[in-house]
Amino acid sequence: MTTKTLRLLAKILFLTMIPISASAQTRQFTLEDLNYGGNNYRNMVPKNKFTTWWGDELIHLDVEECLIVDKKSGREKTLLTLENAKAWSGLKVRSLLYAQFPYADRPLVLLSDGKERALVDWKTGKTTWKGSVSGSDTEEWNRASKASAFVKDNQLYVCDGSGNTRQLTTDGSRDIVYGQSVHRNEFGIEGGLFWSPDGNRLAFYRMDQSMVTDYPLVDIDTRVAEQAPEKYPMAGMASHKVTVGVYDLTTGNTVYLKAGDPTDRYFTNISWSPDSKTIYMFELNRDQNDCRLVSYDASNGEKKAELYREQDDKYVEPQHPIAFLPWDCTKFVMQSQKDGYNHLYLLDANGKEIRQITKGNWVVMDMLGFNTKEKTIVYSSNQISPIQRNTFAITVDGAKTRQLDNGKGYHYASLSGKSGYILDRYSEPDVPRAIDIAPTTIKAKNKPLAYFRADNPWKDYAVPEYSCGSIKAADGTTDLFYRMVKPVNFDETKKYPTIIYVYGGPHAHNVDATWHYGSRGWETYMAQKGYLLFILDNRGSENRGKDFEQATFRHLGQEEMKDQMKGVEYLKSLPYVDEARIGVHGWSFGGFMTTSLMTNYPDVFKVGVAGGPVIDWKWYEVMYGERYMDTPESNPEGYAQTSLISKAKNLKGKLQIIIGLNDPVVVPQHALSFIKECILQGTQPDFFVYPGEPHNMRGHQSTHLHERISQYFDDYLK
Repeated sequence: MTTKTLRLLAKILFLTMIPISASAQTRQFTLEDLNYGGNNYRNMVPKNKFTTWWGDELIHLDVEECLIVDKKSGREKTLLTLENAKAWSGLKVRSLLYAQFPYADRPLVLLSDGKERALVDWKTGKTTWKGSVSGSDTEEWNRASKASAFVKDNQLYVCDGSGNTRQLTTDGSRDIVYGQSVHRNEFGIEGGLFWSPDGNRLAFYRMDQSMVTDYPLVDIDTRVAEQAPEKYPMAGMASHKVTVGVYDLTTGNTVYLKAGDPTDRYFTNISWSPDSKTIYMFELNRDQNDCRLVSYDASNGEKKAELYREQDDKYVEPQHPIAFLPWDCTKFVMQSQKDGYNHLYLLDANGKEIRQITKGNWVVMDMLGFNTKEKTIVYSSNQISPIQRNTFAITVDGAKTRQLDNGKGYHYASLSGKSGYILDRYSEPDVPRAIDIAPTTIKAKNKPLAYFRADNPWKDYAVPEYSCGSIKAADGTTDLFYRMVKPVNFDETKKYPTIIYVYGGPHAHNVDATWHYGSRGWETYMAQKGYLLFILDNRGSENRGKDFEQATFRHLGQEEMKDQMKGVEYLKSLPYVDEARIGVHGWSFGGFMTTSLMTNYPDVFKVGVAGGPVIDWKWYEVMYGERYMDTPESNPEGYAQTSLISKAKNLKGKLQIIIGLNDPVVVPQHALSFIKECILQGTQPDFFVYPGEPHNMRGHQSTHLHERISQYFDDYLK
């Protein structure tokens, strides 16, 4: 056989293989694959590894074993097995996925079976300590004293390391709430129990909400429906009052911080001094434009000093507690966006600013901690790109900075117990999931270790094209980033129905450098059905600096709509977008935006689906609503301008409103009031409700929800 013949046969074989390869890429997605809560969803997300730190040693957690990871090679060696854990602890441990290694220099693993917890020495195979588990969702265990604090039947308890339990309160109730998150989880608040470093003192929140109006939600799962009211402080109305208590395990005494009258004030970002003697707290007025950092004596609650004050003509929003330098307890790091972007500042113990550590037209997104050996700070930021998140180490004087990751994608790093390494979890637009191990030292020259790479779980499916770009905002100067998802088998000579997915509100974004540019599974599902999807992060969304965020102040939705319409303008310039078939969908703030766009631009949008929509900000809660809108009394023009009640008469296209009947975030009054006005005005929205569901649909009901959303666009847009 000649060489020419062989080449011809090889070419024929290659050509015949192409359809085979293509056919292998034509499997179709279902919502059970793509939607959270779907029956096959877990198999369609990139695989992961669960890990934790033991000092500077990385531990891979699995159901049946814990393995120690070699940080140079990535090889793993069994540290202990589930059978070991059961035998050594005497507990009925079912999995090691939640094992903890709380002491950097001691071979102790913390295990729990839900009833007891135990510290086990895996080298000797012996239990060194046991304690009970309360079963409360609020429980906080302290590794220094081995004491735990928890809330049970509305009362606050502390169990010391010896197993002695003490009830700290007797007046806990639905009105008097102890040890839980306050101020409706705003201002970075995630809990209400704060142990001192030595574990001998506990700071806790006490919230009196007896003066807050009950919103009448209903439980329909009883023989006769019962009231299930929610304490809901609406904008301009009475808010709850918060105080901070301190319990001392050694004396058994409880004192309250003498912060003055708590009426119309917010207390947040509680932190301790390294010696456990002083408590620090940011205090904010109700107008949220005057923020103070105040210190208190933990032994008697007396105010010690006001260390820092920040004011703004719009609002100040503290999100992070201060952090003392581990090598110098006379200095601490504070985060603020007072120069226009969130950055790190070094202050002395008296509150005097020593220097600004990070600078630039970018945002510090998180401070991970300190490298104590090199005396550096490890932080995450978007300084490489507005749509990226990367990890850096910087000297406290700000003179030297080192990038710790690969400089691409979107990274979430966790700092090791001795701060010498980070575990770097990330994805990129074409990387489903990756995990690296990297040293935090400024002087390091070695590259991160590629510890784990997930396979693409969608490799056998027909996927759309995901792209990212930018357009100018309505102000003509600001760059806005968008994601576009083109239909599967895209043909640029065709015209496609287009859906704009929108959120648009504060503390969120949609477009970033994660896998598929952050695209949601539902977008892929709709692209498979022949739709083009477009997602734009307008002004008012997060991680772009203070001016970008505050452009919407006192008139939510207005600048956001202008920016979204710039997106529409761009879409109409594309030959493959059918401008007669443009739809819009969003949830929560996105539901507000969807309804706003449908009623303010009724000739542009043919179909909309608004989930859990805010309709009028006077019905939204105090902390969030008044930060961005002030009160209805002080900003009547803004509330009137942004209310969608008066816009109900403008509705032309098909609009479906969907809510959870028991939504405690955007209460049903919003949607019901809008529908009532539509009836009066003769316009015809559609309405669907999920009985018993909160703001977001849980479990498999979420799949039902997205099936309904999809069907609505199929019925009226396609």
